[in-house]
Amino acid sequence: MRPLVATIDLAAIVHNYQLAKRCAPGRQAFAVVKANAYGHGVREVVSALYSEADGFAVASLEEAAEVRAMHDAARILLLEGCFSADELPMAAHLGLDLVVQGAEQLEALLAAELTRPLNVWLKLDSGMHRLGLSPETVRQCFPRLRSAPQVAELNLLSHFACADERGHSLTEVQLECFLELLDLDFDQRSLANSAALLMIPAAHMDWIRPGIMLYGATPFADLAATELGLRPAMSLSAQLIAVREVAPGESVGYGAGWVAERPSRIGTVSCGYADGYPRHAPAGTPLWIGG
Repeated sequence: MRPLVATIDLAAIVHNYQLAKRCAPGRQAFAVVKANAYGHGVREVVSALYSEADGFAVASLEEAAEVRAMHDAARILLLEGCFSADELPMAAHLGLDLVVQGAEQLEALLAAELTRPLNVWLKLDSGMHRLGLSPETVRQCFPRLRSAPQVAELNLLSHFACADERGHSLTEVQLECFLELLDLDFDQRSLANSAALLMIPAAHMDWIRPGIMLYGATPFADLAATELGLRPAMSLSAQLIAVREVAPGESVGYGAGWVAERPSRIGTVSCGYADGYPRHAPAGTPLWIGG
């Protein structure tokens, strides 16, 4: 058996979700569990948050189906919407909250015959310029969607580009862009990612979307997770499988990237990029050895 173990602390994930909720009193929170809960195990994370989370956010219909199989009542937000029109019937069958982030998705939804209406989240491109509709397009399509039989709730959502860089001018621009549309009668609104819910109360709206913070990582380069009250959710442990002496001038590893400047004792653990440890990770990562 390979002596390498990633240990997940589910209690830490619950703590971090509760912290997110305390940061935004009275708001509801989608726990972002896309990409196998950021590699932490979606089944285990959803089970741990089963009675805590107001909803879950995922990136694909397959992920949504997996979460729905574990939780028949939770709201499940499909963050990028359906990738093709033929996914819409399954989205309705699963009872998803559906993001609509472009004109093609919008027209496909309005043309679809669904077994039940969906909670729709119009995605506003407030300045990230990756996905979303312009403010003008949101205004134009609002009345069509409000009266459409395919739509239950009609909600507004956007995403920050630089909220993790405190004081970045684009964040204020994006917030203003979002607020300017709130004269429209949306049922629910969501804007804050981890960084915004920790630092920008004006962005909290009705629903917050904690992602990276759930897993104990800080979104800020200049603030440690412990300073924010977050608990790390994953620890990686391995055992030394070799120890050798290396003379000055000899190199170690791929690309001869490290060269001994003095007689050195080199330990090797059974962990590499096939295990998810990136080859481009910089030298100097601290390790605990024998405590």
